[in-house]
Amino acid sequence: MRMNGFGLAVLAAALWGAAATAGTLITGASVLDGSGAPAQAVSVRIEGDRIAAVGALKPQPGDTLIDGRGLVLAPGFIDGHSHHDRGDYADRTMLPLLAQGITTIVVGQDGGSDAPFAQLETRFAARPAAVNVAAYTGHGFLREVAMGQDFKRTATPAETAMMQALLADDLKAGSLGLSTGLEYDPGIYSARDELIALAGTTRQHGGRYISHIRSEDVAFDAALDEIIDIGATTGVPVQVSHIKLGAVSRWGGAGAVLARLEAARARGVAITADVYPYEYWQSTLTVLFPKRDFTDLAAARFALTELTTPEGMLIGAYAPQPDLVGKTIAQIAASRSEEPAKTYLWLIQTAEAWRAAHPDARGVEAVIGTAMAPADIARFIAWPHSNICSDGLIGGRHPRGAGAFARIVRLYVREQKLLSLAEAVHKMSGLTAQHLGLSGRGLIRPGLAADLVLFDANAFADRATLADPGALAVGMKLVMVGGQIVYQGGQATGVFPGRWLHRGQ
Repeated sequence: MRMNGFGLAVLAAALWGAAATAGTLITGASVLDGSGAPAQAVSVRIEGDRIAAVGALKPQPGDTLIDGRGLVLAPGFIDGHSHHDRGDYADRTMLPLLAQGITTIVVGQDGGSDAPFAQLETRFAARPAAVNVAAYTGHGFLREVAMGQDFKRTATPAETAMMQALLADDLKAGSLGLSTGLEYDPGIYSARDELIALAGTTRQHGGRYISHIRSEDVAFDAALDEIIDIGATTGVPVQVSHIKLGAVSRWGGAGAVLARLEAARARGVAITADVYPYEYWQSTLTVLFPKRDFTDLAAARFALTELTTPEGMLIGAYAPQPDLVGKTIAQIAASRSEEPAKTYLWLIQTAEAWRAAHPDARGVEAVIGTAMAPADIARFIAWPHSNICSDGLIGGRHPRGAGAFARIVRLYVREQKLLSLAEAVHKMSGLTAQHLGLSGRGLIRPGLAADLVLFDANAFADRATLADPGALAVGMKLVMVGGQIVYQGGQATGVFPGRWLHRGQ
């Protein structure tokens, strides 16, 4: 077919349009690529849900341009230990996360998940959120299926084999690995052989093992030995969840703990940790009773002197009497005119009775306990093999759910200068992805997911406090998930491109 000059020009334009996909070009920003390397003055091009190019780039016809002058461009932050799925993503915008730059959360923590991995994926796909979600398989879920309510004992070989089969199915479906919560029911009753068998299955299928270890206070040494032993025996990569020293007598001991972790790594154990930047934790009222005797007054007194204080135990949730939320055990004890340790036992016993009467209820009680030394937290954060997490949830009484990642930059980068900004970004993105086995995100590289954040490094800060735990972080200008803008101008945009991630994605 012959064409005149005009026809050739039209054809050329059509071919150019077919070959050149309109994308988004971010220019002028200081780019931290998530590897820990210093910032670069480069542009980043996005096509679809992927990073297409990084370098000295020029706009192409039809491109959307984003001016990043004066701002930092980084990979979207990955919350490697999160409970933000509580409530089944009731508010899919996940605004407290977006304001911190979090683009991926990792759930199924502390041994807790409530369904097989494939079922959770189907549920999420039917109603996705603004952020991506990856998940571990919870040891507690496996025990519940295999043992039912008869869990206050070690598992039989047949029950362990059933758990291994369920875990293998999850790992084949894309689960990151196995999570345990060994201070909680039902994991607290598990024996070494059970854990070794499950960790071996995890290793066989290329997964990882993450654990809320058996004790974060008085029995910490034995608990740390256990997770190191699991890694050494099976070869599975192991991670200590929200590492901390939660006993007054252990404060100042972070250096010795890190020396033990480094010695394990030198022996070939792939052990890492995650950490959140607060001196207080959130858990159940029962967590400080390893023998599960809720009539033991001596144990209650020990908990309120050696592990925390009555003033340092703030009720975060309490279904039997919601009016107690926001009060400390000290305040409740004063209103009852009794010793705080007796009030502590009364709170637990009342909650246990309420739970027995409402067996399907979740979140019956929770407490925020002040128990760590700031210097220890700083040392754990600075360890080259620790990544940042929130351990938070939307609507919780702990400010970590809305503030953890912004707090890292405000407190440990700008104020204390413990980390460089490049190091902090690495610990919130690339290193976390490495620890999780998520190879498709966490770095600004061509071909990786276009999960990106643009923020003011001098203004990015947390505002959440115990008094106002939901206050949003400030200084985050733009958040992109899968190439789509989900947060801009202090607001969620109302799009929900979040994906349910498989191991390796």
